[in-house]
Amino acid sequence: MKKNKFLSEVMSLAWQFVKKNGYSISEALKCAWANIKLRAAMSAKIVKFYFKKIDGSTREAFGTLNEKFFGYLPKNDNRTKKDTVQVYYDTEKQEFRCFKKANLINVAI
Repeated sequence: MKKNKFLSEVMSLAWQFVKKNGYSISEALKCAWANIKLRAAMSAKIVKFYFKKIDGSTREAFGTLNEKFFGYLPKNDNRTKKDTVQVYYDTEKQEFRCFKKANLINVAI
């Protein structure tokens, strides 16, 4: 059952890229897989990745989601979570950052 949930998440993210960003299904699936792999890698370690910023420039980032690297205690947050944005802890800037999932270019695992 876990495999079906995982594949469902990939397909749902890919379909979102097709509808909102005008990607072809091939581009959307590649980007969806890259996002899933990035999130999995960031949950274990610090990962180097690249994404396109809103102004069109490319940003190199070193980020993680593993709490042992930033020691953050989550608060009760009433903000709505957006499924189009990936939040990460930037280890160079020492603060939380985010980027649009559709703008992920490359992951250097």
